Amino acid sequence: MPPECLICPNHDTCKSRAEIGEIRQVIDAVVIVKCKEHQSLVLDCPMHGITHKGEFPDDIKAAIQYGDNLNALAVAMNTIGAVSLNRTHEILSGVFNIPISSATINTMVNKCASGLNGTTEKIRQKLIDCEVVNFDETGARVDGKTLWVHNASNSEFTHLTINEKRGQEGMDSGGVLPEFTGIAIHDCWAPYWKYLLILHALCNVHLLRELIGVEENHPGQSWATHFKRLLLEMKEAKEKAIERGEKELGEDILQKFSLKYDEIIALAYEENPLPATTEKKRGRKKKGKILSLINRLETHKASICLFAHNFIVPFDNNQAERDQRMLKTKIKVSGCFRRLVGAQNYLKIMSFLGTAKKHGFSAYTALQQAISGNPDFFLS
Repeated sequence: MPPECLICPNHDTCKSRAEIGEIRQVIDAVVIVKCKEHQSLVLDCPMHGITHKGEFPDDIKAAIQYGDNLNALAVAMNTIGAVSLNRTHEILSGVFNIPISSATINTMVNKCASGLNGTTEKIRQKLIDCEVVNFDETGARVDGKTLWVHNASNSEFTHLTINEKRGQEGMDSGGVLPEFTGIAIHDCWAPYWKYLLILHALCNVHLLRELIGVEENHPGQSWATHFKRLLLEMKEAKEKAIERGEKELGEDILQKFSLKYDEIIALAYEENPLPATTEKKRGRKKKGKILSLINRLETHKASICLFAHNFIVPFDNNQAERDQRMLKTKIKVSGCFRRLVGAQNYLKIMSFLGTAKKHGFSAYTALQQAISGNPDFFLS
C-alpha cells in the first residue's frame, strides 16, 4: 500500500478494492549440505562364537567422500567455468564449509574424464559420418611448451584433441580427418590440402580480413574492394534464396558470379604484375603477400565459392572458432596447463560438454549424468 494510505481512516475499504500495479521479485539461493552416514554393525555370534561385520554399499569406498552433485559442480567450475583448482577449492570450501582439497578436485576432474573415453570416441565416429565438419587448430601452453589443439566440430558435435605438431601429424592424431570423406571447412592452411578424399570449403571471413588489410595498407588495389563486394553479394544472394525457401541458386546467377570472379582476378593481376625475370637469380620468384593472395584466390575458386553452390556449406569457419573459445578463456583465467594429461582431460570434458550443449543440455546436467555413469544420455 502507498505510505500515505496507511494512516487513512478508509484504509481497509480501499485495500479491498486495490489492484496489483507492479510485481517485483527477489530470488535467492539457500546452500544446504546433506551428509548421509553409513554405519557398519559388528555382532558377536553367541551360537558359533565368531564375529560378523556388516558391509557398506559398493559405491561407498572411503571414510569421507563426495556425492555426484558436488562432483558435477566442482568439475563444471574447473572446466566450463575456467576456474583454477585452487580457486575452485577456495570457493567450494567457503560456500559449503566442507574440507575439500585441490587434490580432491583434481581427482574428480580426472575421474570424470576417464569415464568419457567411450563417449568421446562415439563423438569422433559421429563426426566422421557427418556431411560437413569444421576444422581448426590453435596453440596452448603445456608444461612450458606450445602444443596444438586440433578441433573438429559442427552444429551437433565437438571433438578436441592436443598434439605436439600443428600439421598433418597433429591432424591425424585427432582421428577425424584421416577417415573423413565429406566437406571440410578450414582456413586454407596447407596441411589440409593433403587430405585428398574430402571436398574442401574455405572460410570466407578469413579472406575478407585479408582483403580489408590489402585495402587499408596498400593504396591502388581496387580489385580487393571488388572481390570483397563479390563475396558479400554471393552471401546475400544465398541468404535471400534460403528466406524464399529455395535450396539452391539458379545456374544463371552462379554463372554471373563466376564470370565476375574471373574478371576481378584478371584485374588483380593487372594491378599486381608478376616480378620481372632476371638472369642472375634462379628459382621461383618471390611474389609477396598480395600476389600470393591473388594466386590463392585463383587456385581455390571452387572451394571459395562452394558455399554458394551447396547451401549446407557455411560462409565461414566461425563454428570451429567458437568451439575453441573456451580454451582461450581457460588459459587466460587459469594460466597454462602444467601437464599434458591435464590438458587432455580438459579437452575431453570440453568435447563432451560442447556436444551436450548443442543437444540442449546444460553443463551441470550433463556432468551429473556422466558422473552417475550415464555419459551417452544424449547420443542416439
